[in-house]
Amino acid sequence: MSAGNYIYDVRDLQFILKEWLDMDKLLGFEAYRDYYSIDDLDSILDVNYKISRDVIAPANVECDEIGVKFIDGKVITPEAVKKAYATVMEAGLGPQNADREAEGRMPLIMNAAIGEMQINASPAVTTYWGLTMGAGGVIQSFAAPELKERFLPKIFSGEWGGTMCITEAGAGSDVGNASTKAFPTDTPGLYKIKGGKMFITAGDNDIAKNFVHLCLARIEGARKGTAGLSLFVVPKIWVNEDGSLGESNDVTTVGIEHKLGLKGSATCTLAFGENDKCYGWLIGNPPGEDGKGEGMAQMFQMMNEERLATGLLGLGVSSAAYQQSLAYAKERVQSAKLLDMKGPAVRIIEHEDVRRMLMLQKSCIEATRAMIMKTYYYIDLSHDSPDPEEKEYANLMFHMTNPLCKAYTTDIAWNLIANAIQVYGGYGFIEEYPVAQYARDVKIFSIWEGTNYIQALDLCARKFTMKKGKVLMTFFGELGKFMAANKEAAGFEEAMKVFADAFAAYQGILGTFNNYMTSGKIQMLGLYATRILHASAMINCAMLILDQAILASKKLAEIGSDHYDASYYIGKIASAKFYVMNVLPEIFFIKNVFEMGDTTAADIPEEALR
Repeated sequence: MSAGNYIYDVRDLQFILKEWLDMDKLLGFEAYRDYYSIDDLDSILDVNYKISRDVIAPANVECDEIGVKFIDGKVITPEAVKKAYATVMEAGLGPQNADREAEGRMPLIMNAAIGEMQINASPAVTTYWGLTMGAGGVIQSFAAPELKERFLPKIFSGEWGGTMCITEAGAGSDVGNASTKAFPTDTPGLYKIKGGKMFITAGDNDIAKNFVHLCLARIEGARKGTAGLSLFVVPKIWVNEDGSLGESNDVTTVGIEHKLGLKGSATCTLAFGENDKCYGWLIGNPPGEDGKGEGMAQMFQMMNEERLATGLLGLGVSSAAYQQSLAYAKERVQSAKLLDMKGPAVRIIEHEDVRRMLMLQKSCIEATRAMIMKTYYYIDLSHDSPDPEEKEYANLMFHMTNPLCKAYTTDIAWNLIANAIQVYGGYGFIEEYPVAQYARDVKIFSIWEGTNYIQALDLCARKFTMKKGKVLMTFFGELGKFMAANKEAAGFEEAMKVFADAFAAYQGILGTFNNYMTSGKIQMLGLYATRILHASAMINCAMLILDQAILASKKLAEIGSDHYDASYYIGKIASAKFYVMNVLPEIFFIKNVFEMGDTTAADIPEEALR
């Protein structure tokens, strides 16, 4: 089976949207009550499933086998990618849902469910509208009304693409070292742009008719570092006041990257103003006397959204690998069972170690899916709830869980797909089977939108102390409330005991972290931030999947073990127990290592690293 063979079990999304989360409350908010109900969810997912299976998944084969070409200065995509893009746009399942002022817009959690199914079919194809959604959101939030009128209609329709232009050669993740410049013109708000950007996802192609680049640049006189950056709307082709296209805006695609994976997604190097004729509109205000620009604060809205979306990408590809390896394990016959060595050869799904690898994938995927979908639910509450206290609570939880969704999900994705490859055995190492492509495609996501180390630093150095510690305390409160409510949950006594011990260990980790920081051992932040983030994500994932399993246990008791849907609930209970008993205990290891405080990695002389 190739990577164009679409296998997706929508039942877990249905459970999340229709049974676990309070979607009745969300869909009862003013923004949604006249447009959607719980009964609409199945039909929306069904339409998206068919498009993902019949149009997006076949394009995934061409993405990898043909890839994107750069010919005579033009970016050429495979024909199947163009067809998939057109189909998604026609169905309204792309950037249309990013318009947060449109009547009839979907909640973000519904859009996330749609997104995961599409990513499962082809992560490369989804990049052509993924960044467009974020770019449109920034313009909608911060740009002047005339810029919104000029750019947003065709961005949200998908006629034009949108990008985030941050990275520069030599600067990498150190955004403050950006050298792209902006020079004022005689027209207020209009600046001449000069510089270059690299690693721009979907920065150019032969699908969209124009590209609207959100470009970070430094206006003359602004201070150094990230604080001095401003954000500009820079179209590839100039857009006239009436929205029509004018002349070229001197934005040139210099080339595309030749990558390990995601070969169907164009990763471009762009030059702005090589002929001194590139112009961009400033978003917001120019730097004041203090030299501070508004660009990074504006861009962070898009970056926060894209970080969560990157976690969704990791989840979607991991899920695809799991489903493919599960299908293979049910068909492949190899060797007798351990307890019947003289018996016949059996399907490999009957072997204990294959079961272990499948359960590791299943449990981690369902746990991270719960975390990501709950985080999208928090965003919806923070935007649309009429209750100010609920809005604040949801916003606090979003700030805490967003870096966990991005970094933990994409960190473990590599190992989960390695397990999928292992299930296949030698065939997993052969390109005609899909899991090899999934491994190549997924690796970038731990690097995108700020490396996962940056996410870990953000969590430990910023989120833990944000709002005088209120973000962290809200998270602690949620964990404690769950534990108190479920410590005696029938059938989960052992799992809840492990969870309680892990929560205590997690508190110990943060206590040790606080001691190191207050005693001036700042280097410990760099050495252990990633492991602290993983511990934070694991305790959160354990809480969420246990919460799901306790609900599943009640549902199972209602319908009985002979019901056609019983296997789903039994599987959910098994996922929670496996995750808590096999994955969560890593927290105890992290706690012990952190308390020992080994600094070998920092202390070893560079010349000894040989």
